[in-house]
Amino acid sequence: AEPPEGGWGWVVMLAAMWCNGAVFGIQNSCGVLFVSMLQLFGGGEDDKQLTFKTAWVGSLSMGMVFFCSPIVSIFTDLFGCRKVAVIGAAVGFAGLLSSSFVSTIEPLYFTYGILFACGCSFAYQPSLVILGQYFKQRLGLVNGIVTAGSSLFTVSLPFLLRVLIDSVGLYNTLRVLCILMFILFLAGFTYKPLVSSAKDKEGGKKGKFRFPPEKKICNFSVFKVLSYRIWAFGIPAALFGYFVPYVHLMNHVKDRFGDGVPEEVLLLCLGITSGVGRLIFGRVADYIPGAKKVYLQVASFFFIGLMSMMIPLCHVFGGLIAVCLFMGLFDGCFICIMAPIAFELVGAQDVSQAIGFLLGFMSIPMTVGPPIAGLLRDHLGTYDVAFYLAGVPPLIGGAILCAIPWVHERQKLKERAKPVDGETTEKMLENENTLVLDTTEKPVKEMESGV
Repeated sequence: AEPPEGGWGWVVMLAAMWCNGAVFGIQNSCGVLFVSMLQLFGGGEDDKQLTFKTAWVGSLSMGMVFFCSPIVSIFTDLFGCRKVAVIGAAVGFAGLLSSSFVSTIEPLYFTYGILFACGCSFAYQPSLVILGQYFKQRLGLVNGIVTAGSSLFTVSLPFLLRVLIDSVGLYNTLRVLCILMFILFLAGFTYKPLVSSAKDKEGGKKGKFRFPPEKKICNFSVFKVLSYRIWAFGIPAALFGYFVPYVHLMNHVKDRFGDGVPEEVLLLCLGITSGVGRLIFGRVADYIPGAKKVYLQVASFFFIGLMSMMIPLCHVFGGLIAVCLFMGLFDGCFICIMAPIAFELVGAQDVSQAIGFLLGFMSIPMTVGPPIAGLLRDHLGTYDVAFYLAGVPPLIGGAILCAIPWVHERQKLKERAKPVDGETTEKMLENENTLVLDTTEKPVKEMESGV
């Protein structure tokens, strides 16, 4: 059925917007929580590797959001977007609440880095899939609006977190953030399905659930598409340094400029321009045909890598503000066109697991990058080398993605040629059959006339 392009879809869009805001607003603001964790859990014999150990909390959390995505896509296909999103929000709420009762850094690896992040993953991915059921022509614009939700939260949360941490402490701040997850739990109920899940398709008349065949559960057919394989390799290759500024930029500012500088302004700049970028480039993507949308991601990776390398060169706080403004703009470009590109490469039927596999691959570089940067900081005493190295992978990944539009067009030409070849062979077989019939019928007629 054709997407309605509106109606209840606008309510779904608002719910998905809150989901993006709550999940990635908290994740992107982890720099503020990171500084607070350093102060709360610092001291003693662990000081020499404290930055490295603490960086694992935020990076593990962001990595697990994406690492769980292939599993989430399977559950989404089986049970539908609504149930998966609601249960995910409940698990995320439990993980965030339990994080507020720990006394050392190690339990946070599980409560915040795994439990909370897994819940966020189960709540987040259905918000991308459900939009494709309600919108097609406006999908780029709607994705831009939805992903702008994380920008709105990224703009406001750092200041709110700083005020809360200074007034009530880290633990009570985490409990306040649980309110966001509870609202997300309620928002998941709005995901009214237009496409039946595997439970509806495979269930009998009495509504009993039967698991579909294994091929339907794990749909690896998306990897038969060459352009998707390149995309699924190029995006993770570009993301080894992507999350480093979000985790370490606040601490870098403290190292270089001291406590007199409002470092939260940098996250404000990232959030504002990221939201603007998502709205602008989401709409622009609707006018770019087919897989050529990938060129927007190529440009975004080029500028993200360049801006990351510029961070150590900024010895004036105003320079860092300018860098963050540009970085946020192209970060928004990269994020908002993920789903539209997936729809173009594999089609609407396989998009859930296509996005799931991609996000799963993204988890590895996004998890590894920040701890490596923290390790370099502990050994070298500065973040300069870490930010220089963080800018290299986006340039490499962007270069890989350049091949996708050309490969995708060649695939489409081959697919168009196959039916034509089939028709010609069918016509040739028909002609041969008619010739055979003619040759057999003629002697019979001659014999009949002779008789």
